[in-house]
Amino acid sequence: VQLQASGGGLVQPGGSLRLSCAASGMIFSVVDMGWYRQAPGKQREVVSSISKRGRTNYPDSVKGRFTISRDNAKNMVYLQMSSLEPEDTAVYCCNLVPPSSNSWGQGTLVTVSS
Repeated sequence: VQLQASGGGLVQPGGSLRLSCAASGMIFSVVDMGWYRQAPGKQREVVSSISKRGRTNYPDSVKGRFTISRDNAKNMVYLQMSSLEPEDTAVYCCNLVPPSSNSWGQGTLVTVSS
């Protein structure tokens, strides 16, 4: 399983970003997927998940600001982030739910700063 996240960057507080994740090496349409993040000095946390049938789930910290989606035809999962806060600064990765320890990849850095 290979997962490649992209789309990160520097954004001002209140701004938006869209992250993309390309998946390969698996039957994408039958797995649940998630976005995870790890801020400096903190543990990795899940910020969104989407089931193979499209059911989504978010922690309270991002609910209403982040939206996860998937395109099974393209083996892609996306994370639309809006109203970004400095506390959202982290390396964001995609992975299965539950995550595969061998599939974290490098992730994509999101920095929210003025």
